[in-house]
Amino acid sequence: MNEKREDLIEGRNAVIEALRAGHAIDKIYIARGESDKALGYIASQARAAGIAVADCDRRKLDAMSVTKSHQGVIAACAVREYCSLDDILDIAQARGEPPFVIVCDEISDPHNLGAIIRSAECAGAVAHMAVARVVNLPSALGELKEKGLWVYGAAAGAASTLWQTDFSGPACLVIGSEGQGLGRLVAEKCDFLVGIPMRGKISSLNASAAAVVMMYEIMRQRQK
Repeated sequence: MNEKREDLIEGRNAVIEALRAGHAIDKIYIARGESDKALGYIASQARAAGIAVADCDRRKLDAMSVTKSHQGVIAACAVREYCSLDDILDIAQARGEPPFVIVCDEISDPHNLGAIIRSAECAGAVAHMAVARVVNLPSALGELKEKGLWVYGAAAGAASTLWQTDFSGPACLVIGSEGQGLGRLVAEKCDFLVGIPMRGKISSLNASAAAVVMMYEIMRQRQK
């Protein structure tokens, strides 16, 4: 018998009610190619609320679903209450630490997002897990740069490697999506593009695995 999961809301009526109630939602996944009016309403309401909407293959929804009756839509709930970017920087200042912020650019898999958040908590990033959500990521990165943070983008094949990069100051690490990596506008906002040295035949790591490697190198450098 399937157990209810608190991090997923499945089905059209359930997702609509969650939106109406102002439930904290990270992302809504809708089956690609569906023209149902209810799904269109969900997508428009979610975007109006600043919630990311992803069109995906129905097989992905089937794999995510616990109830097996998702009706073409699944909402991934927020892992915790959101704060603002200023809140995150204020927490770091109060702790007497240089800010260390992790930014996720279009991470579409909730399992990857959860893994990145857990790893950030272990590495001490985001001032012990204050989490913010922004509508315009390039603009948010510009705001962080104005506040004195250096923005490092994780990019496969980047000229600079992880081991050659100085992360000792106020830092923002940007992790790109699983399939496409960093978006063009986001990459342009980065001060540095940094790659992880790879010796095997596979050219890149999973997004959450890459995030872990880079977070711990940043933590290592800060403990010198």
